[in-house]
Amino acid sequence: MTRRIVLAVLALVAAVIGVVAVPLGLLTASQDMRSFRDEAVTSAITLANVAEERLDDGASILSLDRTVRQLSGSGDLVSVFDRAGIRIAGTAVRPHATAAQLSRATRTRATSTYPADDRLVVVTPVVSDSGKGSLGATVLARSTTAVSQRIAVLWGVIAAVATAGLAAAALVAIGLARWVSRPLSDLESAAQSLGDGELSTRSPADAGPSEVRRLAENFNLMAARLEALVRGHQATMADVSHQLRTPLAALRLRLDVLAEDTDASTAAELAGAQEEIARLSRLVNGLLAVARAENVATPQVNLPVAQVITARVAAWRPAAEEHGVSLRTGLEPVAARIGEGHLEQILDNLIANALDVLPVGGEIRITAAAAGDRVQIVVADNGPGMTAQQRHVAFRRFATSNGGGTGLGLAIVDRLTAASGGSAVLSDTPGGGLTVTIELPLARRDRPQRRLHLPGGQGRADLSSPLRWPHRTGAEQAQSGER
Repeated sequence: MTRRIVLAVLALVAAVIGVVAVPLGLLTASQDMRSFRDEAVTSAITLANVAEERLDDGASILSLDRTVRQLSGSGDLVSVFDRAGIRIAGTAVRPHATAAQLSRATRTRATSTYPADDRLVVVTPVVSDSGKGSLGATVLARSTTAVSQRIAVLWGVIAAVATAGLAAAALVAIGLARWVSRPLSDLESAAQSLGDGELSTRSPADAGPSEVRRLAENFNLMAARLEALVRGHQATMADVSHQLRTPLAALRLRLDVLAEDTDASTAAELAGAQEEIARLSRLVNGLLAVARAENVATPQVNLPVAQVITARVAAWRPAAEEHGVSLRTGLEPVAARIGEGHLEQILDNLIANALDVLPVGGEIRITAAAAGDRVQIVVADNGPGMTAQQRHVAFRRFATSNGGGTGLGLAIVDRLTAASGGSAVLSDTPGGGLTVTIELPLARRDRPQRRLHLPGGQGRADLSSPLRWPHRTGAEQAQSGER
């Protein structure tokens, strides 16, 4: 913005200088040259009048010599020629004037001027007042050095004034641009930080034009309301989590106690009730996860995707072996910009979904690679897959292709991906199965990364913030959300 403002002001000032100063300089230089030429012609005509008295009336040559000396003393080269082209007075001015030019002036009785080297040459006919016709011609060659220097000084002054004007305009433009752009840059940074989840971010509202200050004040008001709204959602989710989980846990304990002293048929009914309570617990956990994904702004961090996938695959491998399913990866060293902990939740839900539907001998393949300015993560399985209609509604809450699932797993994946500026797409796996393609923004290069120790002695990964790997059993992993 600063560069555009400065260039615009400089272009405007340069245009004004070009429209005003340049024509003024041309006009002044032309006037100087015209005045110089008129003076030279006047001097040449005066010389011709004096020469006419000598050639026509036979007057003394003294007055002619005196006029020639006066002109020569001022630096002019002058000569007087008779009708035959013979010089009768003055100094030699040839080759400034040729015989042809002298003959033309005598014949046409017209004064002519033309440049020769660094002089202006004026050829003037000497015409008799008594009707004898042309008596000869005079030649005056006057140096143009002085007028050329004056014109050069004029253009130098114009150039200096123009340069000073451009410099002053540049200084004013830079000051104006910084006055306007700095608060806008602060506002942009504040908006970016707010979008990254730093809800306490505010923009300075005490600098710049009044319009920019009002914009910053309105932004701060919006940020404060957004922070209050998000904090309220967070408090509500914490309260709901506590209020629902506590009675469910108490109900499960009471059913466990009742099952100990009942007959077999009653125990079976109680076991069914406990399964429904467990399903209700998973449903509550899934709804809370979807609410967090939709309502909580999580700070965006730079994550090395390959290391995170490797770590999650290592955490899920025991559960996959229990189901007789193989986990394979094909990873490139890419980094994505995503909310802290979101990628782990996305992978957990996708792997858990796949394990729920894959038969023994099934395979889950996870790949990650750069795709332009995005990071593409593909989770593909060779299970039963989904129909086109099921894929169309799969990201909606409670839409499930698995009768025992809650239908919240893919909804959580979609919300978490969208919260990071990414996208999730479902498609068929060649040969059968479901493929989930996640695209996320590439990591920024201007943020320092921290180090993370990965489990299983796999080395260390660069992360913007430490991750907390959940240690869960295979049964608990399967409860994170289903198709």
